[in-house]
Amino acid sequence: MTPRTLPAAAWRSPDARQTAANVGRNAMLLALLCLLPQAARAADQAADPLHSVMWEVMQRTVLQGQPAVFDDRVKVSLPRQVEDGQRVPVSVDASALGQVDELLLFADYNPLPLALRMRPLRLQPVFAVAMRVNQATPVRAAARTADGVWHVGGQLVDAPGGGCALPTATRNSTDWGTLLGRLYGRVWQQDARQRIRLRIMHPMDTGLVGNTPRFHLDTLRLSDAAGQPLAELALQPPLAENPLFTLQLASPAPGPLQVSASDSDGNFYHGRLQEQP
Repeated sequence: MTPRTLPAAAWRSPDARQTAANVGRNAMLLALLCLLPQAARAADQAADPLHSVMWEVMQRTVLQGQPAVFDDRVKVSLPRQVEDGQRVPVSVDASALGQVDELLLFADYNPLPLALRMRPLRLQPVFAVAMRVNQATPVRAAARTADGVWHVGGQLVDAPGGGCALPTATRNSTDWGTLLGRLYGRVWQQDARQRIRLRIMHPMDTGLVGNTPRFHLDTLRLSDAAGQPLAELALQPPLAENPLFTLQLASPAPGPLQVSASDSDGNFYHGRLQEQP
């Protein structure tokens, strides 16, 4: 019988063909897996409009891993560039969200990121204050709504280094023995709302300057004449020395407003703000 030559492919068994297909599919999967980390990093960068490598850390530490979305309705206004990183004016307006349960101010690249935590209660979710920044950084505000979601807005600021770790020009020249805790402020009517400006004299030491321990205001509470709370703030060292707050009441509160504050050394301060024309 004459031998018959078969094409090379005919000599492959079904198992061999399946093995070849598996090898091709595995090679494709391996290539896709190699690309996944790069794709994930690109997605993370695209998610944060400020493209900060610290955003995930901020969400995990400052926002405690709770749900967060970037939202243009949380408006953060500050200079694009500053020469003094120890006093950067920041204003935040989250009133477009409606009811806000909590409001935060923080800077990604600060050694102490969180500057302020505010429960607006009867105030508008709006404030202005000056803070320290240690270098160029995103400065963000996060507003938590009733559903537990943080709505985040922010802006980049270009600043010189050391705003949190250098002594202020007035630290050793101010008579803190007589000025510490002194309150200055006023309340006035603006349209249908009351506007509040309040300064508290305090060095707000971060503890990052050599031979100067951490010493800062840690609470601030506003109440109406009957003692009913209007707002509660938890304050942190990144706020600028002698912090000046601008706040806004949703509706006028009768009588003089009461102010109480405390600092990290257990000192307590009290005052009243009268409405002025």
